[in-house]
Amino acid sequence: MRSLSIGSTGMYAQQMNVETISNNIANMTTTGFKRQRAEFQDLLYQNLRAAGTSSSDANTILPSGLQLGSGVRLDSIARSYTQGAMDVTDGQLDLAVNGDGFFQVQMPDGTTSYTRDGSFQLNGDGLVVTKEGYQLNPGITIPQTATQVTVNNSGEVWVKLDGQVDPQNIGQIQLAKFINPNGLEALGKNLVRETPASGSPIEGIAGAEGFGGIQQGALEISNVNIVSEMTKMITAQRAYEMNSKVIKTSDDMLGVVSNLR
Repeated sequence: MRSLSIGSTGMYAQQMNVETISNNIANMTTTGFKRQRAEFQDLLYQNLRAAGTSSSDANTILPSGLQLGSGVRLDSIARSYTQGAMDVTDGQLDLAVNGDGFFQVQMPDGTTSYTRDGSFQLNGDGLVVTKEGYQLNPGITIPQTATQVTVNNSGEVWVKLDGQVDPQNIGQIQLAKFINPNGLEALGKNLVRETPASGSPIEGIAGAEGFGGIQQGALEISNVNIVSEMTKMITAQRAYEMNSKVIKTSDDMLGVVSNLR
């Protein structure tokens, strides 16, 4: 029976849906995390009668066709890049992008990855790095004699050195954005990288047209809405159960047919 395979596609689709929702819930406190959503697509249809054909007896145009579907499949898992709330930490190297844009991070192989996680630290050479030790790109080096670090809305980094009154500008943080951020490939460790689908990075200064500003002393919280995710989880669970009942009902119907022989 066709309904057996249709029910199985529905169960598999809802399994993927639950796994996507579970990942959102697991990362509800991950800095800069962007929630995902599963998107589905119906499968091919069998055309038993095309819409608009004429009836054989009255020669009238039939207003509807006769098509039997074959189920559903997972089409894609998209990300929502809506702004997350700000968690004020007062850390000098805790930075948040308020608007569009990613921090640029240099990987060990020389390539560039991108992140919304601005919880930066200093390594032994005074370079600003991620928690994994990846260098912020362009590189920013904080002098050992610095007593205060200030990052303004446009990403300019100023330091006040020991014994000096006036701060010095030691660098500029540049952001990058993409025409299709949903095309970015997630690498884990709060990093993504460009793909042909995302397009090439567009670099710019924070606060400039089309780019968000940088807020020092704050981190962007995950944009996961736990109430919404739990509601989706319950809906997916019930849809999974309904599809399993479709399979059981179809199996029972086959059993009735078998007993007639």
